[in-house]
Amino acid sequence: MTSISVTNARKNIYQILSDVNTNSQPVLITNTKGKNAVLISEHDWNVIQETLSLYSTPGMVESILEGADTPLEDCIPENEVEW
Repeated sequence: MTSISVTNARKNIYQILSDVNTNSQPVLITNTKGKNAVLISEHDWNVIQETLSLYSTPGMVESILEGADTPLEDCIPENEVEW
């Protein structure tokens, strides 16, 4: 992970935002007080939130893994799924 001081982050915030969004790589922003922060793209944040939500739903991970192990020929067509 790239690390940058808060002073340099202030000077280059537009480029840092562009890089974070383009590369999907977080940036550690540091200060002299040891109160650091990590900058990530909004898309990556939403992905993290969705993953946490899935992991917090009882049985969801197991269901996803079971579905991933199901051969395609054992699946029903999408238009026959009852919602």
